[in-house]
Amino acid sequence: MKYRAPTKAIICAAGLGTRFLPQTKAMPKEMLPIIDRPVIQLVVEEAVAAGVTEIIIVTGSTKRSIEDHFDRSDELEYDLREKGKIKEAEQIKAIAEMANFVYVRQKGTPKGNARPVLNAMHLIDDDEAFFVFFADDFFRGNVPRAVQLQEAYQKTGKSVISLIEVDKKDADKYGMAKINNELENRVFEIENLVEKPGEKNAPSEFASVGGYLLTPDILKIIAQEKVDKNGEITLADSINELAQSDKVYGKFIDGVWHDTGDQFKYLQAVIDVALESPVYGTRLSEYLKKRFKNSEKTKKTK
Repeated sequence: MKYRAPTKAIICAAGLGTRFLPQTKAMPKEMLPIIDRPVIQLVVEEAVAAGVTEIIIVTGSTKRSIEDHFDRSDELEYDLREKGKIKEAEQIKAIAEMANFVYVRQKGTPKGNARPVLNAMHLIDDDEAFFVFFADDFFRGNVPRAVQLQEAYQKTGKSVISLIEVDKKDADKYGMAKINNELENRVFEIENLVEKPGEKNAPSEFASVGGYLLTPDILKIIAQEKVDKNGEITLADSINELAQSDKVYGKFIDGVWHDTGDQFKYLQAVIDVALESPVYGTRLSEYLKKRFKNSEKTKKTK
């Protein structure tokens, strides 16, 4: 393997979250709770599961609460211990000790989802691969997405991107992967990514979604700041260019992908996670059945 296994992850968390206004006026969308954990914590946890020890969070000016969340809270820990809530105190302490957290303020133009990587480039070693995640999407499954990407990287030694299978009718919503050979366990060589091609022009049923394990080769490509038709610098374009000079692989991620980028998808994520919960699942399921039953009765009486 040309590069060392990744110990660093860049998490992109500078978006304004305007779809969730007015809630996001004071609280970043990345801090929206999935029951009792903010979305960004779920992303951090999966990175740590893959051996990451340094989390680089690229933020904006309104994201101070993210820093507070991953910092120690001595007063809160002390208060919990005084009240005999030892488990809760240890839980709060453990959040800050998951990894070493570094914060970088996003800046510069042109914008685009490659900008956070460019801003954090000085923190990436030239002999080590690294993860890139978005702070508002996560996978729910038995094996964390980051671990699955790492396993594919260990076999290929090349950059690996996350893939999910979608209906071609939805190909106008995703960057779709044109794939070549399948290595094993649904790891594919990527020829290129086609942005929102539509059903007829979709090169496969595999869509690229958030979550990348990239080699440092891509940094010099991103640094060129080539803009797309929307005037942005994107990871997809940089990955496409890398694929022309080196191999890039896609890993079909076993699990359920959740994008919390809008209200409805966020609600879906909360409900799905709650239904899987050993604490809330049964009660929520019973409540929903009762709720639907009452709703049907109401419709019939109208």
